[in-house]
Amino acid sequence: MKTVSLKTEYESLLCGCETPFSDYPRPQLRRDSYLCLNGLWDFSVENRNNKGVPVYNGKILVPFVPESRISGVMRALNEGEVMRYKRIFTLDPEFIKERVILHIGACDQIAEVYINGIAVGVNIGGYNSFSYDITDKLCSGENELMIIAWDDLDKELPYGKQTLKRGGMWYTKISGIWQTVWLESVCDNYIEKICITPDLKGVDIEIFGGEDEKTLIFEGREYRVNGGKFRLDVENPINWTPDTPHLYNFTVISGNDRVDSYFALRTVEIKDNTILLNGEPIFMHGLLDQGYFSDGIFLPATSKGYEDDILRMKKCGFNTLRKHIKAEPDIFYYYCDKYGMLVWQDFINSGKYSFLLDTALPTLFLKKGVTHKASPFRRRGFLSAAYKIIDSLYNHPSVIYYTVFNEGWGQFDADNCYETLKSKDPTRIFDTASGWFKPKKSDVESEHIYFKPIRLSGRKKPLVLSEYGGYSYRVEGHIFNLDKNYGYKSFKTQAEFENALISLFENELVGAIENGLCGAIYTQLSDVEDETNGLLTYDRAVLKVDPDRLKKSADMLYSAFRKKFSQKD
Repeated sequence: MKTVSLKTEYESLLCGCETPFSDYPRPQLRRDSYLCLNGLWDFSVENRNNKGVPVYNGKILVPFVPESRISGVMRALNEGEVMRYKRIFTLDPEFIKERVILHIGACDQIAEVYINGIAVGVNIGGYNSFSYDITDKLCSGENELMIIAWDDLDKELPYGKQTLKRGGMWYTKISGIWQTVWLESVCDNYIEKICITPDLKGVDIEIFGGEDEKTLIFEGREYRVNGGKFRLDVENPINWTPDTPHLYNFTVISGNDRVDSYFALRTVEIKDNTILLNGEPIFMHGLLDQGYFSDGIFLPATSKGYEDDILRMKKCGFNTLRKHIKAEPDIFYYYCDKYGMLVWQDFINSGKYSFLLDTALPTLFLKKGVTHKASPFRRRGFLSAAYKIIDSLYNHPSVIYYTVFNEGWGQFDADNCYETLKSKDPTRIFDTASGWFKPKKSDVESEHIYFKPIRLSGRKKPLVLSEYGGYSYRVEGHIFNLDKNYGYKSFKTQAEFENALISLFENELVGAIENGLCGAIYTQLSDVEDETNGLLTYDRAVLKVDPDRLKKSADMLYSAFRKKFSQKD
């Protein structure tokens, strides 16, 4: 099988950059205290049973995974091996306040963390951020941070689309650090977290940690906050929508601590089998977004890769991205907030996959009465990862919808999972089973259609087409796998591909909208490895469609949706 290493334009921005992905990692809780530890680290791969004998010894560019080319390693981790990351850092005395917190954006799958040889913690799970107070482990002068990580692709833990034998709709397994590692220094009694719950007139803000008496600064006015809860009403409110993604900035001061944040005014609800944004019916015209890049695999070479994906899809008329079985760094969701891109966020699957049970039979006819067994450990791991996603994304106005299980992959005890997760965040829509294996409890009716015409009619719940399309067009010079191709319908020319896509929108989706369709997610935003069914090539170098033509088609869909509701009124 012959594969090609595809470079992106973002890699040129790394040349001479000592600290990649240096964007402030937490846009909704910003402090002036920030030391990014990304960059070149000492790196070795060792046998887990004989850690003193490295089988690889060199450098790695953090935060890129060793499997990626731009990490400088380009080596897969084998079962039974561990990675040892080491970084020496010195803290300026002016940086240190009272406490120093170490943050690790994500490390797949298990990480042990040491400061100056002293263990500070172990994290299990490859998609969540974690942090430790390392104040008491620091010394004057140089300090050593070491992270020992391993990833045997334990399917009892959430793993997404990673596989040991990539191909088709399954992708390269990644391991180790894949998000920013950074330090901040805070006072003893610091603000730990802010929760923001908006409506159309203001926000309810809950502040965790800090002094009992705080000051909130908003639009030049100061408000006294006693305790942790505060209601802020906004004069002449501007509601957040994909067309008007207005963000409001505010600051909280607590003793010697000061944090900057932002919010938006929007609501999401269901009424009369329709999803409402700010009390108005909205058609969600979206794309499946896997979040894979040909340069860094789990990350683009720079955050501009995220920004450009969002802006290019907005230019094509789309207002929604379904983040498919992967979570992203906070900067991705910030760009969605900023530019007005709705997000459907999937939780991360665990458990073994069966092609027959999870894909073939449901595609033909079997869509009910199936569930998988799950050990107590897998149940806890899945729900824990889902809780962390909900917690980390709670303040982002762009995130309006969660997918619990996709096509039955690892699906277990779906009704109880819905109730548990919905109670964690009742402000969002929950799709319990995207595609098939229908549970009793879900906020929507969710269908996948690939190999037949789209013919849908209204249900007792809002109807969404959470996957469809998958049309393949290979652009010469931008193909990852020269020998194999994966897609659901292939086209030889750009014109044929674009015409088929427009026909799908205008001749099939419009009819479904008239019959009650609220949202549709086309597969997909970009090519990924063998898959060539993206609107963008895997290297993001070629947009395969005319954005103006797609924008006109999108406007036709939005118009059909508005017409349906104007007639209903």
